Amino acid sequence: MTANPPSTQVPGASRRTLVRGLALDVGLPVIAYYALHAAGVSNWFALLAATLVAAGRIVLVAVRQRLLNALALVMLVIYGLGLALTFATGDVRFLVLKDSVGTGVLGFLFLCFAVAGHPLTLAATRTWDSEWAVAMAERYRTVPAVRHGHFVASMVWGVGLLAEALLRVLLVFLLPISVVVGLSTALIAVVIGSLMVWTLWYMRRVRRTLGVQTRPAGATSS
Repeated sequence: MTANPPSTQVPGASRRTLVRGLALDVGLPVIAYYALHAAGVSNWFALLAATLVAAGRIVLVAVRQRLLNALALVMLVIYGLGLALTFATGDVRFLVLKDSVGTGVLGFLFLCFAVAGHPLTLAATRTWDSEWAVAMAERYRTVPAVRHGHFVASMVWGVGLLAEALLRVLLVFLLPISVVVGLSTALIAVVIGSLMVWTLWYMRRVRRTLGVQTRPAGATSS
C-alpha cells in the first residue's frame, strides 16, 4: 500500500473532531437551555445558563490555545440576544418564536461564513485540538476537496437550522401553543441530531474521495 501524502490525509479522527467541536460549541448551549427549560426553570435563567456555557467555551479555548472561538462567540451573541429579548414581552408565542430567531440567525451565519470562506465547521475543528488545528488549517488552505467539504457541511448546517426556524414559526401559528411548546424541544433535538449524523456520513464520504484522488495508479489499500 502507498500512503497518502501527509498534506492530503484526512484521518478518521477528523470526523470525530468536527462532530465533537460542533457538539461542544453548538450542542452544549442548546442542551443547557432546553434541559433547564424542560425542567421548569424560568426562560430567563435557562437563557442565562446557555449564555454562560457559550462564554465558558470562549474563555476555555482562549486560555488553552490563545484563539478566539468563533462558533462559541456566535452562540454567545445569539443567547445573549435572546436574554435581552425576554424583557421585551411576556407573550408565550413570542418566547417560542424567539427560539426560532436564535436558530435562524445561527443558520444564516453558517451560510454567510461559508460564502465568505471562513466556514464555522472549520472553527469547530480548530477549537478542539491545537495540534489538529494547525494540520486542518493547512489542509483547508492547500486541498480543494477539504475546502469544498467544509463549504458543503456549513451550507447544510445553515439550511437545516433555517428550515428548523421556519418550521417552528409555522407551528406557532398552526397549532395550539401548548402543543408547540412541547414540540419545540423535540424539534431542535431532532434537527441537530440529524445534522450530526449527516456530518459523520459526509466526512466519511469526503475521506473516501480524497483517498481515491491521492492514491497512485496501481496502489492498493489494506
